[in-house]
Amino acid sequence: MSKTRLGQTPSQTVGPFFHFGLPYEGDSNLISGDAQGQRIVVEGKVTDGAGEPVPDVMIEIWQANAAGKYDHPEDTQDKPIDEGFHGFGRCATDKEGIFRFHTVKPGAVPGQGNSLQAPHLVTFVFGRGMLKQLLTRIYFEDEAHNANDPVLGLIPEARRGTLIARKTNSATYTMNIVLQGEGETVFFEY
Repeated sequence: MSKTRLGQTPSQTVGPFFHFGLPYEGDSNLISGDAQGQRIVVEGKVTDGAGEPVPDVMIEIWQANAAGKYDHPEDTQDKPIDEGFHGFGRCATDKEGIFRFHTVKPGAVPGQGNSLQAPHLVTFVFGRGMLKQLLTRIYFEDEAHNANDPVLGLIPEARRGTLIARKTNSATYTMNIVLQGEGETVFFEY
């Protein structure tokens, strides 16, 4: 008969994420057919506080289609649903901490009151040592709506750049995610 020890058990952290159940085929490709709008790639690198790449992170994005409508029953806007696009994706970082999504550039979506939110990707970061995922957004540098976005407007101007994806070619936007330290990405409470 084995002895049972009573008392505290060691604390556990979440991760590395469960590879068997979370990733799925085509998870980083949100386009499944003739999607409407501008096809883009959104990519970046996840780094830790020392600037080292984090190879075992999962990035999850939710976004509206090119018309600014979410593929979700609670989005009751009178805008078309795009059958060739689903607004959800997941991507594991590679050994260099790189993530990459194939998607369409989202349209502006309604905010509180009569405001419009700039096109953005709602972004969750799951990783080792995190008991709760981190929430952030990815905005696009070439969007006029950024100037009036109610959420982006709450961020001190010196930190807004941590949420802005830079256009690196005609179809690619790049935004790195820094988990802590200098240049840390802005993360939101929820």
